[in-house]
Amino acid sequence: MIDMLVLGISGLDRSMSLKKDLLPGLDRRERRLVQGLDSAAALVGEEGVLAASAQERHDGDKGTGAFPADAIDACLRMAGVTLEDVDFVAHGFRYEPSPVFDRDDLTRRWYQEVYSEQVQLDVLGARYPEHDWGRKLVRVRHHLAHAASAYYLSGFQDAMVLVADGMGETESISVMSGREGRLRVLRTYPITASLGILYSVVTLYLGFLPGMDEYKVMGLAPYGDPSRYADAAGELAGRYAGGRLVVPLLARDRTPVERETHRGALRRLEELFGPARHPDAPLTQRHMDVAATLQHCLEESLMFVLRAALDASGGTRDLCMAGGVALNCTANGLIARSGLFDRMFVQPAAGDDGSALGAALWQLRQHVPAAPVAMTMPYWGEGFGPEEVAEALTVLGPEHDVRKLLDERLLEQVSGLIRSGSVVAWFQGRMEFGPRALGNRSILADPTAPGMRAHLNAVVKQREEFRPFAPAVLAEDAHEYFEIEPGQEGLYRHMLFTTQVREKYRELLPAVTHVDGSARVQVVERSGAPRFWSLIRRLGDDCGTPMVLNTSFNLRGQPIVRTPQEAVATYARSSLDALAIGDRLVIRRPRAQGDIDD
Repeated sequence: MIDMLVLGISGLDRSMSLKKDLLPGLDRRERRLVQGLDSAAALVGEEGVLAASAQERHDGDKGTGAFPADAIDACLRMAGVTLEDVDFVAHGFRYEPSPVFDRDDLTRRWYQEVYSEQVQLDVLGARYPEHDWGRKLVRVRHHLAHAASAYYLSGFQDAMVLVADGMGETESISVMSGREGRLRVLRTYPITASLGILYSVVTLYLGFLPGMDEYKVMGLAPYGDPSRYADAAGELAGRYAGGRLVVPLLARDRTPVERETHRGALRRLEELFGPARHPDAPLTQRHMDVAATLQHCLEESLMFVLRAALDASGGTRDLCMAGGVALNCTANGLIARSGLFDRMFVQPAAGDDGSALGAALWQLRQHVPAAPVAMTMPYWGEGFGPEEVAEALTVLGPEHDVRKLLDERLLEQVSGLIRSGSVVAWFQGRMEFGPRALGNRSILADPTAPGMRAHLNAVVKQREEFRPFAPAVLAEDAHEYFEIEPGQEGLYRHMLFTTQVREKYRELLPAVTHVDGSARVQVVERSGAPRFWSLIRRLGDDCGTPMVLNTSFNLRGQPIVRTPQEAVATYARSSLDALAIGDRLVIRRPRAQGDIDD
């Protein structure tokens, strides 16, 4: 007998096309102020998560909201099943008819052409016409899907669950109770309190891409001074008695077009902080101070919501978090250090890609109740065998030296390359699910090299010079280098919390220590990532520092690589020094004297 299988999906397939149709003059950044991006698929069964993949990794369109057909097909292949074997398809949105959608032509069209149940049935039917989707499709409220993605994978039996993002159907923050395998809503905050929309609008004001580049603003904030604009902070968020939270800036969007573009809010930001930054303009201290003001406002508001929730809930000491705001690792680190909670868990695909996973888990647990089980590493994507790796490498020319190596020899040579200053792409095992590269689709370098951060940003990743990089450190050594208490290592395994580098090691670790002394640490456990752990162990044995700089295996504007072919092509067109892919090591041969470019 086959156990119950539930396929979860996220994204709103027609959202971007309708936005273009409604407001054809928008630029790329304004178009991303839309619901339903980051589409993905996840397959779960009674034994746990079987497969999960974001659609962007398949079609190359970073952050896409397109129907995740390729991701669905990949999940089914990985599990060795077909859609006939799937009991339910759970979608991480549940919009219902409401007077809200009758207030103007734009909102009516959004419901009729993007949000309604019939649209979801039509989209599924167009791709898979042979199935009875009216029987299989289950729509799960967006914040409930986010909450399920965190609670059911936390291992916490009794927990508070905080979901914060741009918006669900009608709410922007939800506080829930997870107890005995069930989720119950304790409090919700309306769109007028959206910390996610606030962060995205300021991201747009600062010249970045909303819905994608918020982490750049987070990285920029430590360079700024929040006190410069302290008097304006009240326009960003107001906190009142009884736990009430309001984002006054959003009230500046008064017309239907302003609600689509947030141009009213942007005008007010210019009144408060000066002209908006053009994407190609240099970053100034003013921009850094605005970023610092926003980050401080977010942190204070999250702490305010959590304290109010604790007062009302009776004081559970375990916290789960999901939603796009939960990807703000600086805020997560603050909450972890606050002492409000004994334990925390942030679902590593906390954004909307993870709502596919949560929708599937929620539906499964309605039919097959079970206590939450703690996940380890989200290696739920595709893996590839030696034959596929060998085939992908055939496209490389004689300027590349390809070696097949036994495991220990591979680790020895990669360690030697990193210690000598080389930048090595690392492609191993199954792909991670979520936005962080956690040791299977990574670019690795020496965290102790003084010029490495600038080299990676400028030459390899081709991105802004202020952007920090993460250290991956062995669990048994994490407390030595970072302000991590023994026993708390598991909190940092998914690269979702910052902590301070211990002062005596900050000069030793210039490539991974941010301007404020912090680092977004990934703690690597042998049981969860054995090959990555072994490489870091080898580095520690060879050079005395059991750590490696770890960033995602992609170049600017490109999703993290998925296949061996993408890995080889990305390596070949980049300035990466080497590629460790499966049991093969690829190194660029030195040019012979007299060689010239074509």
